[in-house]
Amino acid sequence: MSRLLGPIPNSLGTRPRLTRLLLGAVAVVAICLLYPVRTQQSFPYDYQLNSLWKYEDLRAPFEFPILKTDQQYQQDRANASARTSPVFLPRAEPLETALAEFESAFSQKLARVRQDGSYPRAAAQADQLLDYGRDILNRLYNRGIVENIAGASEYQRIYVKRGNTLHEASMSSVYTIERAAAWLNDSLMYTNLAAPDFILPELEAQIKANLFYSSEETEQQKRRILESVSPYTGVVQEGQLIVAANALISADIAQRLESYRQQYDLAYDAQSGFNWSLIGYIALSSIIVLLLFLYLRYFFPVVYARLPKLIFIVLWPVLYAILIRATELNVGINSWVIPFCIVPIVIRIFFKERLAFFVHVVVVLIASFLTKLGYEFTFLHILAGIVVIVMDIDTRDWSRYFRSLIYLLLVYVGGYFSLLLIKQGNLSNLDPVPVLALGANVFLVLLAYPLIPLLERVFGLLSPITLLELGDMNRSLLRDLAHKAPGTLQHSLTVANMAEQAAQRIGADALLLHTAALYHDIGKMANPNYFIENQRNENPHDQLTPLESAEIIIGHVTEGVKMAKKAGLPNRLIDFIRTHHGNTKVAYFYHKHLDNNPGGEIDEDRFHYPGPRPISREESILMLADSVEAACKSLSRPDEKELTDFIHKIVQGKINSGQLAQSKLSFQELDTCRDTFIEVMKSVHRPRIAYPEEKGNT
Repeated sequence: MSRLLGPIPNSLGTRPRLTRLLLGAVAVVAICLLYPVRTQQSFPYDYQLNSLWKYEDLRAPFEFPILKTDQQYQQDRANASARTSPVFLPRAEPLETALAEFESAFSQKLARVRQDGSYPRAAAQADQLLDYGRDILNRLYNRGIVENIAGASEYQRIYVKRGNTLHEASMSSVYTIERAAAWLNDSLMYTNLAAPDFILPELEAQIKANLFYSSEETEQQKRRILESVSPYTGVVQEGQLIVAANALISADIAQRLESYRQQYDLAYDAQSGFNWSLIGYIALSSIIVLLLFLYLRYFFPVVYARLPKLIFIVLWPVLYAILIRATELNVGINSWVIPFCIVPIVIRIFFKERLAFFVHVVVVLIASFLTKLGYEFTFLHILAGIVVIVMDIDTRDWSRYFRSLIYLLLVYVGGYFSLLLIKQGNLSNLDPVPVLALGANVFLVLLAYPLIPLLERVFGLLSPITLLELGDMNRSLLRDLAHKAPGTLQHSLTVANMAEQAAQRIGADALLLHTAALYHDIGKMANPNYFIENQRNENPHDQLTPLESAEIIIGHVTEGVKMAKKAGLPNRLIDFIRTHHGNTKVAYFYHKHLDNNPGGEIDEDRFHYPGPRPISREESILMLADSVEAACKSLSRPDEKELTDFIHKIVQGKINSGQLAQSKLSFQELDTCRDTFIEVMKSVHRPRIAYPEEKGNT
């Protein structure tokens, strides 16, 4: 379909082009900084337990060990930990101290009994008793006396660290303090000494531990034992079949594949791999962002040409890349919860369905690089985007909005179950977490509604909700227009009706056109009587020169822009005020000035509207509707042919003067608009039937 003019980006200067290039580069860098250094995605196979192997036969390219399952490995570690024995450190001082104290106590006791003669046998065998006591203490301490620790009796063995060497010993081969005391009593009963009980109290007093428990050494020993637990349970030889094509992935096969994946990653040169993978990420991100820019340039040139709108579009891929990366790093959040459908809903509010869906696909593709959810993530979110576009979710109608969200939830959940059936053949291993996350996802889509006014203010956009509010005839500017320039208001209402009908027929934004038409002539309030629709009897232009009259007529555009800015109207509506006359000439006063100044020098620029010319379909329709409605007022009871030829002439004049040179209207759409204007004007200029007066009326 031919256009009156192609896309406008070629009119951009060098600086705007560099700005857009910088914007694209910033977006790519921001996205690439979010990519993980290393992920499991480098492994070239995607598989799940109890699903079919969808690749060819896989044989081991190298020998690798088979990992134990996490449960088996943890059980082996628990068993090893249970076998950990306490470690004791020996000390020499207790024996030396015990001998010295025993000898001192023995000497004191012996002196007393010699004095009072109470133990003559002990006095007679003093040397033998002393030697025997020394021998007993040496035997006890050399065998080892361990200090009392909780649960010591439960241990079958212990370790005694002498120097840097651990010596294993059974609990029966050493003494506790209680067992040492019992052994001492038993041994004294079988001695040949005449009075062995003489030294018993002194010996019992010296039974003290010389092997002391070391928690630090015990923990080190425990760590060494745990480290010695092998995480592997077997070996796959080079060339051995890992999994056959179309085979069901059992637990054993899945463990072999996981073992292969781990060895694959270990064999991967981490630094070199990171560099090359980052280059791949940058290349793919650059391609996607470049395609987005090219799509905007050739199919939505107005969006591409206006930097705030371009930033608004580019912001979505970056924002969702940050969201998906944040959820992937947070173990407690499932990535299914992110409401991707906000993107097409919001963009559809401000722009067209095509752009909304294209940006949604771009967002999903970039997010797919950052998630571990696999192709299901990409498939389901693109499917949901299609549903949003097909249902044409309207945030102005709450009942329809909620109904659409229910359909969206059904598509998400139904699609997830279907993919699960394809992969596993049943729903026995259904994980409820993703299903709940998808429900939360659809609920969060409600955030699209409060986002709309916020985005309007930040990026200077215009939503249907705001247009409906601005179209209320009780708005201050429209009330002033009705009071100061009622003829202009009637003209604006007719133009709004014409433009709205034409927009509906060609698929343009009818609501935008209707609202813009109401405000396009508000500048006439500055001098309402100088415009013919507001005049009654006298024409004030009769008292002015043609140049002065032209300045007043042209001034209604600049005055309208000032009034609109003061009233806080959106820039999109102000553009209609600027462009509804383009840079056309005020022909009547221009020719009148020529007649009054034959042969004189004339500055034609003073008789031209400041422009610019319309660049969108909606701006072009408003220009045509305004010109047709105003010009047709000059006709007095025209017939159908005269009216049709007249409107054709007006439209052709706009084309010939180049006013539609930057328009996006096609010739077919232009014909449709012209036919619509003819139909409306026929109804306006249709003669009324003269009803006869009833007899008897006075």
